[in-house]
Amino acid sequence: MSDSPSDFSTLLAKARQGDQDALAQLSRQYEPKLRIVARVLLGPALRPYLDSTDLVQSVHRSLMLGIKRQQYDLAGPENLVALALTLVRRKVARKWRRMQRQQRFDRGGSEGGDLAQLLTSLSGADNPARTVELREQVDQVCANLDATERKIFELRSQGYSTAEIACQLGLNGGTLRVRMTRLRQRLRTAGLIEEWL
Repeated sequence: MSDSPSDFSTLLAKARQGDQDALAQLSRQYEPKLRIVARVLLGPALRPYLDSTDLVQSVHRSLMLGIKRQQYDLAGPENLVALALTLVRRKVARKWRRMQRQQRFDRGGSEGGDLAQLLTSLSGADNPARTVELREQVDQVCANLDATERKIFELRSQGYSTAEIACQLGLNGGTLRVRMTRLRQRLRTAGLIEEWL
């Protein structure tokens, strides 16, 4: 089947009706890239705890259920790939936060660390040159954080929920969500993964 918009719409309509062949054709459009991104995102910090194949299957299940329930408005194959990549980034970030939360509970408290080092380690960059380049980007972003933004980032990376962070910092939930949105935009602009926040 070609990649024309009408062909994709037809394929999507069949998939929404539960056509297994259509679902398989859709998965072939995003799966190769998804596997690569999953391996890179897991990086050395998460590879011992989460298998990239399991992660891809989890994204696949979420996508297929969402397609069948007509939860996604997909104009073309590029939207499908973008959605799959967003889901995998979010799932990895959630897993990281859960692990950090559990470790915090196991330690009996929180302990701060080098925020720039944490962000660099979360990138999953295995190439030393890319790691250095990424560290420079992260250092630049971290240098421009005020004390509250730095604390938000540190608490979030330790697995604290939005409500817990708001309580610790004495902020209302709405104000905190606005600040977190702005932080995510800064990370996105710097080419860093914003799902970690």
